[in-house]
Amino acid sequence: MRKLAIGTVLAVGLVLVGCGSSNHSQNVNGNWTATLTDANNNPALSFTTTIAQSSSSSLSVTNLHFSTSSPCFVSGETATGSFTLSGNFNGNASGAFGMNVQSGSPGGNTLTMNGTVAGNSITGNWTLMGSSGCTGSGHFTMTRM
Repeated sequence: MRKLAIGTVLAVGLVLVGCGSSNHSQNVNGNWTATLTDANNNPALSFTTTIAQSSSSSLSVTNLHFSTSSPCFVSGETATGSFTLSGNFNGNASGAFGMNVQSGSPGGNTLTMNGTVAGNSITGNWTLMGSSGCTGSGHFTMTRM
């Protein structure tokens, strides 16, 4: 009887440790890298950023750094984002994602991204509207680093 009780306690302990050690995130918090391609699947822009879920649906977007050379985004960009959780399976975040980047440079260029979160990946479409030469659209993929 005592061996059965000890075995049961050990089994329950192992189950609890297994449940608590999942490294899947239930939110979009973390460092992300984004690759934006145009309608012909040619590279258009890429950047890295840090995203933190600040409330149930709004995101804090910081440390935004464009790694591609573009006159549309040279310095002083600000970004806002939104995330609507639509399900949480196995601890993986999923739902609708939105992000807007406003350039700090003259011309008021605005990058709008709308997509879907699936665990450690966000995919969707983007549009860029602004000054001459700073327009476009295509597809994006973001990956948690």
